[in-house]
Amino acid sequence: MALLGRAVVAIWNDILPEGKANFIEWHNREHIPERVGIPGFLRGRRYEAYYGEPAYYTLYEAEDAGVLVGKGYLERLNSPTRWTKEATSAFRNTTRGVCETVFSKGIGDGGVMMTLRFDAEADKREPLSEYIQKRLSEVAGHYAISGVHLCIADAAASGIETAEKKGREVGVPNWIIMIEGSETAAVDAATDHLLHGGLVAHGAIEEPVRGLYRLEYCLTDFSR
Repeated sequence: MALLGRAVVAIWNDILPEGKANFIEWHNREHIPERVGIPGFLRGRRYEAYYGEPAYYTLYEAEDAGVLVGKGYLERLNSPTRWTKEATSAFRNTTRGVCETVFSKGIGDGGVMMTLRFDAEADKREPLSEYIQKRLSEVAGHYAISGVHLCIADAAASGIETAEKKGREVGVPNWIIMIEGSETAAVDAATDHLLHGGLVAHGAIEEPVRGLYRLEYCLTDFSR
């Protein structure tokens, strides 16, 4: 299916080896349930890398961009729990984007997720977006592909300083492509097809950072 809602928070991070077990338990038992409990948050998912960096990818889907700069979410970001402070102290190489969902198409959710991160030349954003959406529509019909998505970060919303981010360097992704499916080889092949001809030739500033991830945990809010 398409992504739920019209906005996402996309987060990549590494974790120190000694903090991994605590991170998993915190994410499963406190953090993702807490986030999905915020009004307007619809689903949270965590992935671990088959290849690419950082090692973990977390995706939150929300009703709209207003939810992601709204009171409910900002209150949580500015009042991190003791467990949150402990778990995030082991984070490294964190990138986080508050994004608008520009294009999303699918027939279901996949256990494998490709993420592509890049930026676009300012005067070529519209044609690049149109080109990517056309290519994603083609890829959506490929074998074992269940969803294809394009999200673009809001730099101002992504850069809001909060207590949870204090003391950590957090990068901002700009454009994000996601391709999800049921087989690693199929998702890799679909990505190769999408990238044939190159995004740079159509307005991207650089070749995308590519990472292939497997789903570890998913929680959906079925109450709204």
